[in-house]
Amino acid sequence: MNIRYVFTTRKNFNTILSFLILGAFLFVPPALFGGSTPVILAFGNSLTAGFGVPDAQSYPSRLQNIITENGYPHKVVNGGVSGDTTAGGVRRIKWLMKHDPEIVILELGANDGLRGLSLEEMESNLEQIISICKEGGAKVLLTGMRIPPNYGEKYTVEFEKTYIRLAEKHKLSLVPFFLEDVAGIREYTQPDGIHPLGSGYSIVVQTIWKYLKPLMDVGSKTKV
Repeated sequence: MNIRYVFTTRKNFNTILSFLILGAFLFVPPALFGGSTPVILAFGNSLTAGFGVPDAQSYPSRLQNIITENGYPHKVVNGGVSGDTTAGGVRRIKWLMKHDPEIVILELGANDGLRGLSLEEMESNLEQIISICKEGGAKVLLTGMRIPPNYGEKYTVEFEKTYIRLAEKHKLSLVPFFLEDVAGIREYTQPDGIHPLGSGYSIVVQTIWKYLKPLMDVGSKTKV
């Protein structure tokens, strides 16, 4: 056997193999490496999770449809957990930031208010979540909430002011009321008068989109 021939052939084979491997990396779709598709994290409680309705009718799913139809490449991640409070949000947010979201839609606090929990702690928890999001490079769209006056007028008013105060302090875009034109309206809500039906979520998503789109257009990835 010609040793020189074997050596040369093996060398040529290794060279060709190296080019093939390099070519494979060059032509692999960027999405497979993760992080290339901008992410919007919908972070909240049952109102975000879509309690009581099919997944396709939840606001994150509807939002994904709107985003795609408008030519944006963003992927919406539903980070809603039914029953979650702001304290639970603090415990979860770091894990969800692994998605490296470009924008976080922060919808939490309703369960704190309905349970009469400390508003000082609620504000502190929301502030921690906001800080973690911003440290991770995400913009935050804060959604305000309102509650019935079960715990007195002072508590109810201060609850609503918490969101306004945080938005001003951290210079955040604020959706004044997540359930605008939905809460308490029978044709749009489940029997509790709070959780939306599919018809209610069709209104909620338009409310969110109104405030989300400007954030996407400022310093965001180019549309498809």
